[in-house]
Amino acid sequence: MNIVVQPHKIERPVVATIGMFDGVHLGHRSLISHVEQIAHCKGMDTAVITFASHPREVLRPDTVMPLLTDYDERMALLAESGIDHAIVLNFSPELAQKSAREFISLLHDSYNVRVLCIGYDHRFGHNRSEGFADYCKYGQEIGVEIIEAKPFIIAEGTISSSAVRRALNAHDIATANAMLGYNYTLRGSVVGGHKIGRTIGFPTANIAPSDHHKLLPAKGVYAIRATLDSGHTYGGMLNIGERPTIGGNNTLSIEANLFDFAGDLYGQKIAIEFIAFLRHEARFGSLDELKKALESDALEAQKLLKST
Repeated sequence: MNIVVQPHKIERPVVATIGMFDGVHLGHRSLISHVEQIAHCKGMDTAVITFASHPREVLRPDTVMPLLTDYDERMALLAESGIDHAIVLNFSPELAQKSAREFISLLHDSYNVRVLCIGYDHRFGHNRSEGFADYCKYGQEIGVEIIEAKPFIIAEGTISSSAVRRALNAHDIATANAMLGYNYTLRGSVVGGHKIGRTIGFPTANIAPSDHHKLLPAKGVYAIRATLDSGHTYGGMLNIGERPTIGGNNTLSIEANLFDFAGDLYGQKIAIEFIAFLRHEARFGSLDELKKALESDALEAQKLLKST
């Protein structure tokens, strides 16, 4: 996939679609597949038009937008889709002020876009006040065919990045993964922790996420798969929370216990796939009670991991 960050770098005419593509979920991939079908019939290249940063963070600088994928993850997933070009625009206040007509003209003149396929609920242009009929009118005047894609629906509902975020915030890992088409993944580094887990037979890796924009699932205990620098993958369980039993001081931590692993993880990169939600975080009366709960969690996690 060719990542385009400057105008006039695409020679062949392009069929494109536009969006943040956060998560590159099944709905996004359905839209990309539609673009590929159109491009095949017209003998054109394919492209996604996306942004380096989420537009909401530019329009509201005091807002941190929780994202399903960081930039590198998004580019990797888009590359897997088979798209020819990823046109990465710098969403700026100046770009936000452009009207829909001016924006379509920019895509035509600077990026060789000849067909623009937009999602059923997508709006662009200053204040996003215009709709599909307006886009078609402007496109006809400029020389860009505008096509509207249909929503992609599965048993869990209409797929969107917002729907995936809602599922993760509600501990509904099954729905989130079904909408994504892959297991939701958190990447980070293993850093030093309090080392209390090892005293009760459950040593944990304390994880610092690689991107502070990355959305953390709701607090609780999860069944996971963890992939290390070496490429080896281990089943395990992970707690996101404040460790109330051992005095976490209201500080959020992410701690993973990997089954059948022995060794030192400090400093290693780790990728955590969320498989299932086990239980809410709880305060126990003693370390012995916590140990019994962790033993039960481990048995349930191993059972779920085997079934998936």
